[in-house]
Amino acid sequence: MAQTSAPPGAPGVADAFEGDPFRSLPWVDMRREYLGPQAQVRWEARVRVQGPDFAEDPMNVPIHVQVDPALGPVRQITVLVDRNPIRRVVDYFPVQALPSLSFRFKLEQASPVRAAVQTADGVWHVGGTWVESAGGGCTVSGATRKDGSWSQTLGEVSGRLFSGLPEGAGAASRLRLRVMHPMDTGLVGGIPAFFVNRLSVRDAQDRELARLHSYEPVSENPVFSFDFAQPPAGGVRIVGSDNNGNRITSRLE
Repeated sequence: MAQTSAPPGAPGVADAFEGDPFRSLPWVDMRREYLGPQAQVRWEARVRVQGPDFAEDPMNVPIHVQVDPALGPVRQITVLVDRNPIRRVVDYFPVQALPSLSFRFKLEQASPVRAAVQTADGVWHVGGTWVESAGGGCTVSGATRKDGSWSQTLGEVSGRLFSGLPEGAGAASRLRLRVMHPMDTGLVGGIPAFFVNRLSVRDAQDRELARLHSYEPVSENPVFSFDFAQPPAGGVRIVGSDNNGNRITSRLE
């Protein structure tokens, strides 16, 4: 997994790229649209984004985002891909979880992949990595859409809670779950956008531990990994929905 994070420091100097270390033309508009026109942005090495050097399968590109605890409490993590036709991939709200997230997404062409992390003071801290790709991930139908099997498993959730993680993982417990869904981008002829847009992880007392808003570029049958400082007592409950209003609900002991 390659890792490229922007250097730490003050907001970028006034130039056409606003200090962007990738010198990406879409960045200025992305910053305004997704982070806010008046957002304070800092390039931050403590926001680590890990991905492959080359996306062998552009429909399933693994990404891991981890924020150094020294950065302070995290409100939100937004993952953006500059050169995708749909640039926003996920908004993650750790709530009581650790600021760490893993998943797979579709990549249309070689691009910077960024994580923008908002801390309690409202400042956005941005790190990223560059992923090479032959492309085409956003404009091709997934396997279950092609064979028609998606309707038989739609909304099914499977997962597992792991504890006793290796030293250095930075977490005492990890929740890995898969949601069966075609995650259509709407960019394939005759197939409208159809995707999981909200997931909430709750404990046995129905207290929210983490919340995720996902968008069209997330891979088919998405797998997400969430980290916790302590194992959730009594297991977890997963609730959510897709953009067509289909409900998702499951319980993991």
